[in-house]
Amino acid sequence: MSPNNHPGQLAGTHWDPSQYLKFSDHRLRPALELLERVPLASPAIIYDLGCGSGQVTRLIAQRWPSAQVYGVDNSKEMLAQAAAEPSRVHWIEADIRAWSPAKPPDLIYSNATLQWIEDHAQLFPRLASYLKPGGCLAVQMPLNWEAASHRLMRETLENGAPGGGRLGSQALRQALARKWVENAQTYYDLLVGYTTSLDIWETEYLQVLEGEDAVLEWVKGTGLRPVLNELDDTQREIYLAEYTRRLRQAYPVRPDGKTLYPFRRLFIVAAV
Repeated sequence: MSPNNHPGQLAGTHWDPSQYLKFSDHRLRPALELLERVPLASPAIIYDLGCGSGQVTRLIAQRWPSAQVYGVDNSKEMLAQAAAEPSRVHWIEADIRAWSPAKPPDLIYSNATLQWIEDHAQLFPRLASYLKPGGCLAVQMPLNWEAASHRLMRETLENGAPGGGRLGSQALRQALARKWVENAQTYYDLLVGYTTSLDIWETEYLQVLEGEDAVLEWVKGTGLRPVLNELDDTQREIYLAEYTRRLRQAYPVRPDGKTLYPFRRLFIVAAV
């Protein structure tokens, strides 16, 4: 799912649906596990925030066939791909930071999107406040800020140029340095006053990836997009060469040709 941040900030506006969907089986699994934990029998109005190409949104519509289902994203590329497949989902181009539902929904669902948006202390209570009584906020976010892939992403911007110099703008380096997702206890404290029940858990997936430079190909579809969008052609080539070298050391190809990529995720299901 693409980030719904301001175009001038972290990720820019260009997202590549085909790159994102290269590992669609791994990306789909946590989305489905989150969906299975939603404790609603027959929600009438559902919003999928950060719907991307609409794969999960269409599954939501299939699970609750009588519901009005809306997919919200700020990426024209993703929404174009979503709309290309016939469905009864309504697709909406919007920035989540400024978005509000036309009617109070029963379910706000968001898979791997809200990490792109700053000020969670304001965002999460605001989303919960939109729900109908008895409604549910269901969110999944990656917990990979401390993973080698993302640490090296930041370090390569800081010292990946020839001679150990910096790459990219200070704004880009500061944006990537921000811890995108807090710990589980923080979200409990943010939401407990707005909810009747609150289920928060973490899962680490040992993702078995195939292909050359598999971890690089994974992050190209998500976390690396801000870097790829901002750097000019020369700096992008320098960055990718050095970042690829570092990733190969951190995530070596196994004897069977596969690459193991541990990946932690945070899940939140909050009923109001």
